[in-house]
Amino acid sequence: MSDPWSRPDPLIVDRATELRDSADLDAATAIVVTEGRLLASAGRLVELPPAEHPEARLRVYLGRENGRDLIAIVPADPSFADGYDGIGGERLVGLRDLLQPFAAHGAEGLRDRELGSTAVALEAWHASHGHCARCGAATEPVKAGWVRRCPADGREHYPRVDPAVIVAIVDEADRLLLAHAAHWSPKRFSILAGYVEPGETFEQAVHREVWEESGIELTHVAYAGSQPWPFPASVMVGFTARTDATEPSVDGEEITEARFVSREEIVALVADGEVVLAPHGSIARRLIESWFGGPITDPAPDERIDV
Repeated sequence: MSDPWSRPDPLIVDRATELRDSADLDAATAIVVTEGRLLASAGRLVELPPAEHPEARLRVYLGRENGRDLIAIVPADPSFADGYDGIGGERLVGLRDLLQPFAAHGAEGLRDRELGSTAVALEAWHASHGHCARCGAATEPVKAGWVRRCPADGREHYPRVDPAVIVAIVDEADRLLLAHAAHWSPKRFSILAGYVEPGETFEQAVHREVWEESGIELTHVAYAGSQPWPFPASVMVGFTARTDATEPSVDGEEITEARFVSREEIVALVADGEVVLAPHGSIARRLIESWFGGPITDPAPDERIDV
């Protein structure tokens, strides 16, 4: 099925890396990000012209689009956007909560998701990497927010990305494995995922994580796409797989419940509110609906997106 979220195409907004040392950030159009939240209105990012820029604690160059520079601003005053006095209903919204609205806006939402994901990931990296990992000295942002430099030893530190795998598993009856993680809200179900460890391939991580979380052995592991997942610094690498198993065995700690469901069962479970699936716009939802063969209708929007 067609999927705009796992993109084999180039970036939508040119990151214009050659301009990171020279772009006039004061003259750029800005989006606002703070503590993983973005200034948004009606499911779109709010873009502020130079005259409306808040005082910035950090500015990051996002790229160039249609002859204009784009930046992300982390306000010096964290309450800036909470009391934003615009006329379009602007407010700070968590990126997870924007996944579904972005998905509903098609190409425009895809572009906003690209910018928002970049801004959230870089803000989180700056917030957690303020000191040199080698000598402990306070570092400073350079190259328009894409590098932190240690003034003590001259080392440059770059944003990190932690790869994770996620996999849609079907059994011999073509039923999909859904699981509930202990830290999720009640009735939330998705597919299995986990971080890649040093010394293993993505495919090996799929086999290991699935065995650790469900006691299931896999066959026919195949790459299905990827998605930035800046919570706080991941890229989700998606796979499909098959298994001969019929009953998962969960550890009861990280994964508290897992079950194979047919297409008819998943429709009924979602309609009855017994299962709340991963949000629209996530690679998990894409893999689930790819197995299903089309969109799955939710009875109501999620109140809390925590997957």
